[in-house]
Amino acid sequence: MKSNLGRTDKIIRAILGVAIIGAGVYLNSWWGLVGVVLITEVLISWCPAYAVFGVSTSTKK
Repeated sequence: MKSNLGRTDKIIRAILGVAIIGAGVYLNSWWGLVGVVLITEVLISWCPAYAVFGVSTSTKK
C-alpha cells in the first residue's frame, strides 16, 4: 500500500475520528465505528476510497 494521505488530511481525519467516536459513545450508537475507521486510516496513511479514485494528498512520490 502506497501512502495517499497528506499531513492536513490526517489531522482533519484524526479530529473527526475522535469526535465521531465520542459522539458514538455518548449516544450509545454504532457511529463510533465510523470514527474507528477514520483513525485506522490515519494510522496506516492510506484511504481505500482515494485508492479507488486515484486521488492522493500525500507529498511523497
